Amino acid sequence: MNRLAIFDCDGTLVDSGAPITAALHETFTQNGLEIPSSGVSRKVIGLSLVEAMAALVPSVSPELHYRLAEDYKLAFQKLRAAGEVEEPLFDGVLDLLDALEEEGWLLAVATGKSDRGLRHCLDQHGIHARFISLQTADRHPSKPHPSMVEQAIGDAGATPQTTIVVGDTSFDMAMAVNAGATGIGAGWGYHDADELIAGGAVAVADAPGDVLALIREHVDG
Repeated sequence: MNRLAIFDCDGTLVDSGAPITAALHETFTQNGLEIPSSGVSRKVIGLSLVEAMAALVPSVSPELHYRLAEDYKLAFQKLRAAGEVEEPLFDGVLDLLDALEEEGWLLAVATGKSDRGLRHCLDQHGIHARFISLQTADRHPSKPHPSMVEQAIGDAGATPQTTIVVGDTSFDMAMAVNAGATGIGAGWGYHDADELIAGGAVAVADAPGDVLALIREHVDG
């Protein structure tokens, strides 16, 4: 049976916190709402947009959550068009992808990004073709629903028992648990290690270079 490593994108593969925070700033300013701090904003990265807005401003109507999500998309597109979106790969990510592929793992992505946003991000770094399955918020419920993981498992011909999810948020870890997969926390991202463990991570890696050893200990071992 194939082995599958599913990666979150924002906060796991790439550091996209700055443009996300900037787009939220523009969105909340435009709608006359109090701007969340960068620390608060980063805690909802990984959720689909409507769910993220609901978490940031739970007191407003669902209709406003949808409008905020649409305004955010436009704000982010403006930033990208102005050349102000930088989403660098975290140090060590490429080495980790290489190591996993050398050991026979298939690769996938499960992200709160849109199809368009994910494609742009992966193409920017020349890694789009490395992933056998790309699952986004355009076609699935928000994390921690297991839908994205389940679809990736089907695409790869894997099973939950032969699948790991590497992600930096408690939403990623809970998604893995809900799908019957193994979650390994990306401690270099936006949630603290204790949040990742509480979400269901079997272990938390301090850096991408630590992930393979944790796989060998908690999955292969």
